[in-house]
Amino acid sequence: MDRRTFVGSVAGGFLLAAVQSVFGQSAAAYRIGYISPESESSGRPTFDAFRGGLRDLGYVEGQNVIIDARWGDGSDERLDQYAAELIQSGPNVIVAQTRAVFSARQAGATMPVVFGFSGDPVLAKLVVSLARPGGNFTGLSMLSLDLTAKRMELLKELMPQLKRVAIIANPGHAGEQAELHVSQASAKALGLALEYLPVRSAAELEAALAEISKLHCEAIVVFPDAGTMTYSGRIAAFTSKTGIPAMSGWAPFAEQGNLITYGPDLRDAFRRLATYVDKIFKGAKPAELPVQQPTKFELVINMKTAKVLGLTVPQSILLRADEVIQ
Repeated sequence: MDRRTFVGSVAGGFLLAAVQSVFGQSAAAYRIGYISPESESSGRPTFDAFRGGLRDLGYVEGQNVIIDARWGDGSDERLDQYAAELIQSGPNVIVAQTRAVFSARQAGATMPVVFGFSGDPVLAKLVVSLARPGGNFTGLSMLSLDLTAKRMELLKELMPQLKRVAIIANPGHAGEQAELHVSQASAKALGLALEYLPVRSAAELEAALAEISKLHCEAIVVFPDAGTMTYSGRIAAFTSKTGIPAMSGWAPFAEQGNLITYGPDLRDAFRRLATYVDKIFKGAKPAELPVQQPTKFELVINMKTAKVLGLTVPQSILLRADEVIQ
């Protein structure tokens, strides 16, 4: 090695050490691409829960793991672009939330993809089966038909005189038809009439809300998925104006002004995604990691909304609530 080469190597080594010192990043750190269709502010709770799960498993950001997070902010085009960019950057694992799973697949992801998916991943052709996914996708499915039935029962308990319920659902959501069939069976057993209103866009939502008033529906059940949840605020404004309460399955729906939610604890679910990532880092194959469902559920009631609607929430429901928004 001549003197010039030696000096260059030393200088390069000092530069690399300086960069790693400044950014606190080890050259051996695992790299995670995280992508969500939400805005950063709305997606922050589940993202932070995932990061907390990693910390519990011994991962320290900037030292042995680096997370590149991208936010679609409600734009499918932006989501597809970010998914392609993340895949091009070559992370060890991609963690994808709801709609972003399809963006990762469309962009040709060949590395492991861990998902938090609101629908049926088998029906969506993300995996071959829940027990043996069979490809490079695995994770958690938030779809639980048992919860779909329980929401109808809870709504009837909340409003004993209830007769007609509107269902707002995204027909493109994998598992939506199964949810509808369970809702219909539950409604029949409870003596309720159902009005099914498919919503794929903001314009269709407005038409559905107008139809709900026209049909004299007394309550609304919104099937939870990333698409319908983007309308939480608009639905809350409608319920406050008309006095028609709305129920769904994810806590943010109630936090944004709607009456009640019962479903998976999303923060706990995304914390659990970290265990998938950890297993993959340690050599496990996604094809052999079973898709799981949430194990922790939460009942959230917005009492401020109940007062606006003039509803008295039974003590039997309040005592079971995990969170009461005052």
